Amino acid sequence: MGFTDALLSSPGTVLGAVLVLLLFYLFYGLGSDQGPPGPRPFPVVGNLLQLDLKQPYNTLMEYSKQYGSVFTVWLGPKKVVVLAGYKTVKEALVDNADVFGDRDPLFLLCPGVIWSNHELWREVRRFALTNLRDYGMGKRACEDKITEEAQYLCDVFKNFKGKPLDTTQPMNQAVSNIICSMVYGSRFEYDDPKFVALVSDANRIIQIAGSPSVQIYNLFPWLGRLKRSRIRTGSFQELEGDAKPQMCRGFVDSFLIRQKKLWEREKKNLILIYCPGLFNAGTDTTATTLRWGLLIMAKYPHLQDQVREEISRVIGSRQVLIEDRKDLPFTDAVIHETQRIANIVPMAIPHRTSQDITFQGHFIKKGTTVFPLLTSVLYDESQWEKPHSFHPAHFLDKDGKFVKRDAFMPFSAGRRICLGEGLARMELFIFFVTLMQRFRFTAPPGVSEEELELVPRVGFTLNPTAHELCAVPCL
Repeated sequence: MGFTDALLSSPGTVLGAVLVLLLFYLFYGLGSDQGPPGPRPFPVVGNLLQLDLKQPYNTLMEYSKQYGSVFTVWLGPKKVVVLAGYKTVKEALVDNADVFGDRDPLFLLCPGVIWSNHELWREVRRFALTNLRDYGMGKRACEDKITEEAQYLCDVFKNFKGKPLDTTQPMNQAVSNIICSMVYGSRFEYDDPKFVALVSDANRIIQIAGSPSVQIYNLFPWLGRLKRSRIRTGSFQELEGDAKPQMCRGFVDSFLIRQKKLWEREKKNLILIYCPGLFNAGTDTTATTLRWGLLIMAKYPHLQDQVREEISRVIGSRQVLIEDRKDLPFTDAVIHETQRIANIVPMAIPHRTSQDITFQGHFIKKGTTVFPLLTSVLYDESQWEKPHSFHPAHFLDKDGKFVKRDAFMPFSAGRRICLGEGLARMELFIFFVTLMQRFRFTAPPGVSEEELELVPRVGFTLNPTAHELCAVPCL
């Protein structure tokens, strides 16, 4: 019996050969349609072997130089269209918001206001914005809460008496307490075991969600079961049990009351779906940006001196107010440049097209996953004079006055822009100015400023790698 006869006599071998041919057809045949160009995919794994899974945005940036501002990559069996550069991302998310405005769900992340689509998304987002404003977002009451929490944070830093400390936990707890005061109706003490567990779980979820193993699982969920890690729901359940329509303590009570009126037909507890998303999103991004800010100030002490001099000259030792922002242009520029250079959500959250579209000469089908590459916007060489350097002058005119930049998109853009942008901007300003006012941040003894690395840690957002700083009291 010849080799060919033996091959054909085995049903399993024939089936395997057919499957391989089918996979080649799916990847190479479908890859030759009118869609955007991109690197040639391999069967089953697509372009995964060509990507740096720890920092995929870097590989995608390199691809954009080769294939243009709109290109295709295959993440396993999933076709993804990547958008690169300010003009392209703006054209998609702002000018064609209805087409590029849907979310592409991930298996291991809870649905919520961030991940939902269509009428449910509009209803929940509208409700969230209205009620978060009712409970202080963008108002003086919220400013007072942030101011109060900044004092608690300063007390924690002061207790270290200038010795090295890891800013991760106290910073996350301080920012978390702002969300807690809105969601729960009250803040927590930093040593409250329930609060410590809540914040720790949120941090772990953010880090795990961006790991290569979870990314692979989201692409191949049929490979096996992976334990799903979620934020603890005990606090939400406790509040659910005694929500009172006549005495709403916070966002959770309002949500539960609204849920009973609108979503009883859903047969599921929506508060356990939506509030953890608000908690995670409202904690990690702002706390991470503040930690980057302190690290950068310690690395560039001459810039820290300029910030502290401006704060001392304009407001002295009194508590900073939001209205002081207009009189602190250099400090405001440093905060904005920190958000730009930190690039903490480099690929944004995946979008999905709601209908067929011909975009910049490329046909993109309805239901296609889309990655707006925010790092390509924040580092766009056509928009920033020194895109890869920390350069506060990006946000200052020749007279030293603060200027807005269109390509500043750390909160994304369009209909899916972060609903907590106003709160985050308020938190960043008050926390940062208060800390700069009270402390001088330096590298630990034995570590030079040059040795402080501005290298991100792998995660769903880009946190600084583990480090310690010294917060030397000044007031």
